[in-house]
Amino acid sequence: MTALEPRRTALVLIDLMDRIIANDLAPRPGAEVLAASVELARGFRAAGAVVVAVRVERPGVAEQPAGSGLAAGVAELADEVVVKRTIGGFHGTGLDALLRARGVDTLVFGGIATNLGVESTARAAADLGYRLVFVEDAMAALTPEEHRAAVELDLPRFGAVVAAGELRLG
Repeated sequence: MTALEPRRTALVLIDLMDRIIANDLAPRPGAEVLAASVELARGFRAAGAVVVAVRVERPGVAEQPAGSGLAAGVAELADEVVVKRTIGGFHGTGLDALLRARGVDTLVFGGIATNLGVESTARAAADLGYRLVFVEDAMAALTPEEHRAAVELDLPRFGAVVAAGELRLG
C-alpha cells in the first residue's frame, strides 16, 4: 500500500484528450485509461489533493486539431490545467511554480502515453526533486512493448509503480 498525504500530493493526468484517447493503445484502450483516471481524480479531489490536467497543443499552428480539448470528466475535475507544447509537462508551462505554490512534493501520474508524455514529465519532475508514483492501470502507450518497457524498466528508477487500488490518501 502506498500512503500519500493529500495536502502535499497532486494527481497529474497527461494528455487525456479525445484525439489521443481514440488512438489504438495498449495494454488497455484509451477509454479504460480515461475511466481509471476520472475515478482517481474523484478520489483525489474528495481527499483534498490537487488534480492537474496537462494537455498538449501543437506549436505554430493557427488551429488545433479536433479533439484537442480535455476529455469529459477530466476537464470538470481538474483544479489546474496546464498546456504544454513539448512532450513533457514542465518545459515552459509554469507547472513547477504552480505545484510549489500549493505545497506539493509528491506527484501521482496517469495518462497517455506511458513512455512519452508521462515519462518525459516524470523525468523532469524527478530532476526537480518530487516524489513520484505511477498508476500503471491508468496509463497506456502505442504498443504493449513501449508500455511494458516504461513501467518495468524506466519508471521504477524514478518512483513507485502501483495499481490504483494500492493508493491510500490520508
